[in-house]
Amino acid sequence: MIAKAALAAALPRLRAAGVDDPARDARLLLAHALAVDPGRLTLVLADDLTPGQEAAYEAAIAARAARRPVAQIIGQRQFWGRSFQVTADTLDPRPDTETLIEAALSAPFDDLLDLGTGTGCILLTLLAERPAATGLGTDLSAPALAVAQENARRLGLADRTRLIQADWFSGIGGVFDLIVSNPPYIALAEMPDLAPEVRDHEPHSALTDGADGLEAYRRIAEGAPERLRPAGRILVEIGPSQGAAVAALFRGAGLSEVAILPDLDGRDRVVRAIRR
Repeated sequence: MIAKAALAAALPRLRAAGVDDPARDARLLLAHALAVDPGRLTLVLADDLTPGQEAAYEAAIAARAARRPVAQIIGQRQFWGRSFQVTADTLDPRPDTETLIEAALSAPFDDLLDLGTGTGCILLTLLAERPAATGLGTDLSAPALAVAQENARRLGLADRTRLIQADWFSGIGGVFDLIVSNPPYIALAEMPDLAPEVRDHEPHSALTDGADGLEAYRRIAEGAPERLRPAGRILVEIGPSQGAAVAALFRGAGLSEVAILPDLDGRDRVVRAIRR
């Protein structure tokens, strides 16, 4: 079978499975099976698939039809211009999180703390953009920390990165110029409404607190003032309806200059505050 025919046969399968953008995903998965850059796929569509390539593409399409995320199938996701390893033990880095990156880079910092680092995409992106900075990433999940460590190694940032297993601020000493986090913020009642790619394939502990979606912010607000230097900043990603509630938690903890920042779609996405 030639590559073009395999691509054409995959499209109706993905459409029938309810995949949002079957043409895009079918092309990405074919490029992965052929081990070519997606931008060069057109150049090889007339080529015959080897038996191994055909089997790899079939397995990838079957997984996507079962609504497994593309990033987990190909094992990586682009974020802020860099490739990050992704597994079933981590959240899939999302473009919305780049709002937090942009806000963090708007002011200088020498050291930062990333709570619930997952793939390390926030921590490592910020370190890559600030070559003199050092960072600490924490996560309760040992497998997630292993992924973050591998991403640090692949990006050449391992010497400026420290990763520890911790429950929010538990066991963390010192103070930081910047604290960042994309914590679990989906309320338990909202979980059934998530897309199957998220609900059935991403780690629930990174998605929901099992309650109202605000428990992580309560913990973070409680501990942040003690771990920020004077004038240090904290930035957290939020769900679109959580801005006012998280801002109130930060004000209640004594943080100042609290602001709610929108993403590119105009939805509340990040809450920022400063230690007086």
